[in-house]
This record gives sequence, structure tokens and C-alpha cells, in this order.
Amino acid sequence: MEPGLAGRLIDAGTMARLTDLAELQPALVVDDFTTPEAAAALRDAEVIVSSWGCPLLDEAVLAAAPNLRAVIHAAGSVKHHVTDACWERGIAVTSAAWANALPVAEFTVAAVLFSNKQVLRLRDGYRERRADYHRQAAFDGIGNYRRTVGIIGASRIGRRVLDLLRPYDLDLLLHDPYTAADEAAALGARSVGLDELCSTADVVSIHAPELPETRHLIDGRRLALMRDGATLVNTARGSLVDQDALTAELVAGRLDAVLDVTTPDVLPAGSPLYDLPNVLLTPHVAGSLGGELHRMAAAAADELARYTEGLPFAHPVRPEEVHRTA
Repeated sequence: MEPGLAGRLIDAGTMARLTDLAELQPALVVDDFTTPEAAAALRDAEVIVSSWGCPLLDEAVLAAAPNLRAVIHAAGSVKHHVTDACWERGIAVTSAAWANALPVAEFTVAAVLFSNKQVLRLRDGYRERRADYHRQAAFDGIGNYRRTVGIIGASRIGRRVLDLLRPYDLDLLLHDPYTAADEAAALGARSVGLDELCSTADVVSIHAPELPETRHLIDGRRLALMRDGATLVNTARGSLVDQDALTAELVAGRLDAVLDVTTPDVLPAGSPLYDLPNVLLTPHVAGSLGGELHRMAAAAADELARYTEGLPFAHPVRPEEVHRTA
């Protein structure tokens, strides 16, 4: 994993559990498999516990790790380090993507509820007036009762968002090409086409994976379908949205947005998105942050425990599913 991450990721309790479960060197954290220390560790390694910043596990690395049987990823996507060589060798892979999905879903639910309540406008109006005013007349028609929320993607995060939104008096829509209408209904949503979702929802929230076919999934045409005053929430990847088209809509004031991801990941200092009153812009923090990192490490320890007991992983990553996941 990347330098400095291990101390933030693995708390004392989880580290003690890992050392009880397996022989390991707690001080050895590798971000380069070509060093002598890494090469020595690879010769004996049966399991790699990885996280963000893990180098590629390619054929050369696997050749140096003849005993490697499993990769336990204490983070989300494994696409950045698990290669075809791992699948060809039959290495078992598991990911804590489910654990990282929880804070993203929580962030999204907060964004949905605040968006329908038009919290940014309420804040700005109060700041401008600095006095009491007739709130009901000034903000007629806002709120969460019987508003329509559209979820794009029945991913782990998308499903968790639907689950968390179910207790509210909202109409939930879902678009996912791999999810049938009856399955969407079981999730508490109505399955619709993407154009219908964009034209109907008060809040559109994106939870689809970053794939070649999802680039600019929300393009200028679909942004134009969205209702005046609707909100776009993106906690997935910036590439799923045509950002130039979105910026034009936001500068015009027709739409609102909650953007945790953009293209590029860090916007140029001159981007208008930093200052627009109808945009809540955050620096890719919806996922695990601070103490939430410990959940992913604990999930990795749980999987290691299953491995030591000869049990299959509870959250396996399967090669046939990698192409359509984040």
C-alpha cells in the first residue's frame, strides 16, 4: 500500500488480530515489489493484504511469490493491482469494497435530503437577510415529502442508498441495465430507462462504475432533460458526467449539484465550480476517511480469519464480474 497509509488504516486492535492469525512483519509495508525487503517477503508470502497504492501484481511479481494463494484488499476496487496473471494462477481475491460503500451511501443520503430541502439556498438567504422572514412563503414547494429520487446503478453503494432512503416518503427510481424490474421493486424502487429517470427525478444520484461505456453517461442531452432546479449528485467518478455541459448548466443556475468527484480529480483553481452558490463541491471524501478506514482493515482481518479456517471468502471478487464493477 502507499507509504504512510498502514498506520491510519490498521488500528492497534486489528493489528493484534492480524498478528494472531498469521505470521507477519508489522513494520514491513511495501509500495515497491522490487526492493530486497519485498523480494524476501514475497518468497514466503501466502497472503497479501493490500490497500490503496499497491503495485501491480503482474507475472514477474507472481513468479517471485511461488506460495501466494490469496489477495485480501483492505479498500475498494482491485482493478489497479490485480492483473489477469492473478486470475490465471487461480489466486483468490477479496475486497472490502462493501465496507467502503457504507460511508459513500451515508454521504449520498445526506446530500439527497439536504438537496430537496435546498439547504444551500436557505443558508445563503439567511446569511443575506440576517433577520427573520416568512419562511413558508419564501420557500414554498421544497422539502422531501413525495419528492422523486433517481439512482443510477444498482452497485453496492446504489443498493445501500436505496435501503437507507426507503424509510422516507420518497418515490425511488432505479436505472441499471443488469437489474430486472422485479429486483428493483424488491429494492424499493421502480425500474426505468435513463432518460425517464433524468426527466422525472428531483435528485439524480450516480452510482455506476467507471467503464468505457459509461463515459459521459450523463451528457449534455440528458442534463437538458433534468427538471429546472433538480440536483445532480456524483460520488462515483467524474468521467461519468460531461463536465463542460454540467458546468454550463450550473453557471446558468438551472441545475444544482453535489460533486465529490470531478474531471480532473482536482479542479483548476479558476474553475467556477468552487464558487457557485448552487454547487456543493467536496474533494473526493465521500468514501472511507479518518476512523472509517478502520472498518476496511477489520473487514480484511475477518477475511483472513476465514482463510485460516479453510473457509471461502465472504466477499470474493470474481474475474467474470470485474469488467462491470468499479
